Amino acid sequence: MVNDRQNLDLTPFAGPAAGEVVEWRISDTPVPYPEAVAAMEARAAAIAAHQAPELVWLLEHPALYTSGTSGKAEDLLDPRFPMFASGRGGQITYHGPGQRVAYVMLDLKRRRPDVRAYVAGLEEWIIRTLAAFNVRGERREDRVGVWVRRPDKGEGFEDKIAAIGVRLRRWVSFHGISINVEPDLTHFDAIVPCGVADPRCGVTSLVDLGHPVSMADVDIALRQAFEQVFGPIEARLPQATA
Repeated sequence: MVNDRQNLDLTPFAGPAAGEVVEWRISDTPVPYPEAVAAMEARAAAIAAHQAPELVWLLEHPALYTSGTSGKAEDLLDPRFPMFASGRGGQITYHGPGQRVAYVMLDLKRRRPDVRAYVAGLEEWIIRTLAAFNVRGERREDRVGVWVRRPDKGEGFEDKIAAIGVRLRRWVSFHGISINVEPDLTHFDAIVPCGVADPRCGVTSLVDLGHPVSMADVDIALRQAFEQVFGPIEARLPQATA
């Protein structure tokens, strides 16, 4: 079932305040999850206090699982990697090498205080990024994230290629999205990804779909698509830590 969030007007998200830009940061080495969360929380507080600009932070994590506010213990089938409780929405997911994580810290109180529209904006960002590689990503009414149809696997089969999990504090967003570029897809076998147990629903990546793109290629597409949906950014040099 197609998600009706695609019909929301996203125009109010198209740009930061006059004279401001969104900082665009890329970490070139894996960032431990607790370190990333601490950095996000500090930056979100600074944004809310008007002491720092909005931030999009691109990174990879070491192999790990996170459980959102709706996570169920039984969805962890094999604890092969560390598990971290997360304050984001959603259930259990995997992060690891070959997956591009984008943590998004935006002031929604100023841009538009509408969580549903913000999630739709994140979905649109992912869909436009995938389109740069001729991959058609789609929303679904009954589940968050971005999906691709897999008729090669059978009728009604589809795979998740990108996940979304957000949290707001004082109307500043943090956490964000993840896109599977070339992760080890067997690592998803140890969980029920995002609580979706339907055997027709799997997990895929750009490389799995036959698109041998690099992380740098994806970063370029993410930047271009972000500016289309959320407005201008300011690039920073790659950093090893927050």
